[in-house]
Amino acid sequence: MEVMKEGAEQNLYEYEEEFRDSLATVDEKGKRVWIYPKKPSGYYHRLRILVTTILLSIFFAGPFIQLNGRPFMLFNIFERKFIFFGQVFWPQDFFLLALTLITLFVFVILFTVAFGRLWCGWACPQTLFMEMVFRKIEYWIEGDANAQRRLNNGPWTRDRIFKKGAKQLIFVLISVLISHTTMAYLIGIDQVKEIVSQPPTEHMAGFIGLVAFTGIFYGVFAYFREQACIAVCPYGRLQGVLLVKESIVVAYDWLRGEPRGKLKKNQTGITEKQGDCIDCKLCVHVCPTGIDIRNGTQLECVNCTACMDVCDDVMTKINKPKGLIRLSSYTAIKEGAQKLFTPRIAGYSIVLTALISLLTYLIFTRADIETTILKVPGTLYTKTDDGQITNLYTIEFLNKTYDDIPLEVKVESPKEATFMKIGDPTILVPKEGILKGMIMVKLPESAISSMKTVIELGIYQNGEKVETAEAKFIGPIIKRK
Repeated sequence: MEVMKEGAEQNLYEYEEEFRDSLATVDEKGKRVWIYPKKPSGYYHRLRILVTTILLSIFFAGPFIQLNGRPFMLFNIFERKFIFFGQVFWPQDFFLLALTLITLFVFVILFTVAFGRLWCGWACPQTLFMEMVFRKIEYWIEGDANAQRRLNNGPWTRDRIFKKGAKQLIFVLISVLISHTTMAYLIGIDQVKEIVSQPPTEHMAGFIGLVAFTGIFYGVFAYFREQACIAVCPYGRLQGVLLVKESIVVAYDWLRGEPRGKLKKNQTGITEKQGDCIDCKLCVHVCPTGIDIRNGTQLECVNCTACMDVCDDVMTKINKPKGLIRLSSYTAIKEGAQKLFTPRIAGYSIVLTALISLLTYLIFTRADIETTILKVPGTLYTKTDDGQITNLYTIEFLNKTYDDIPLEVKVESPKEATFMKIGDPTILVPKEGILKGMIMVKLPESAISSMKTVIELGIYQNGEKVETAEAKFIGPIIKRK
């Protein structure tokens, strides 16, 4: 008997520890296990619906919002043109983009250390569309988890064909809508309208892009689903190095819930030796990634709070306090006190504040006009009959504003130098555009003290100096006594 008891305890231990070595969506043969999550409901789910409505409204309205006739947000990687909150950024502003990405990365680290994977369940587009749009349509057409399971395992009847066909058709239509909106963020809403309103042969690249995006979104939300969060997204794996015992996550209160025990049919209450968890497994059934939150924090958990809602509902029915599964931390559950502002949080906050301050300063002090002067490739210098040394340069003006800007260029150093623009002498830089040209700088031979003399050009707009540009002036070395 003792041997049998020890064997049963060993099997139970192996079962309870099995989650550490396997995924809920993959069986022992490596075959995918399709997840049928129970339809969620409750306070936090209603709150998620509100947050989702706001975020998706912003997403779909974004391409139509304009400031001064320009998109509010644009990520045109093809033309290397980016617009954030109405401000245009060009490749010359790459250092600002790099600093922005560093700032965002530090923010992600800080947010994860403090609140775990809360972003994934409440704001990530993958979760918002999957759980709050596509899954809702699936519940509406096919029913709850058990109804979906029966439908998929049953024969191909007229009812199954109709439901499956209607669901997939709606999935495709929504994927088309998402792909067009995404493309609008990349190339602009006007270009998307042209692609849609004209034959595909007129905009073949854009048409292929829309078809590809549609296929990707449909494949992800109709078939790949939670695997994007489990197998592809690297953010979940960051939890292993970023989460600490003070991080607030969706957590099961093991002190209050253990030892678990089934609530018998005629049992009026839980015994004193039994924990509050009645092992109903509804928290597992409602989980969109198929995990058991009672095993602790796992990379598959996206903090969607669905298990919290269903557990609170069970606790209410058995006359127990809510919060057996709640937003908490290991320290708060074990010691009864939440310690959110830790030295690590303070350190990351200081770094993030410094980066945001620097980024803000650089953005607001960014010049509207940027000038680049380079020697014409393959040229050195030319000596004129009157003893002047000339250098030929290419000059490029980048206008980051929404207006055409007239400019004037003056040589400020050395004072003996003179400037001449080749071709049209007027300099009118188009809005959000680039103007290229060639200039010639003359310098008396007597003013040259080294082989490479630095010249300074002042860039003026309406008589006001807006920028100073420098270039190397190449000339002969004159030996002076």
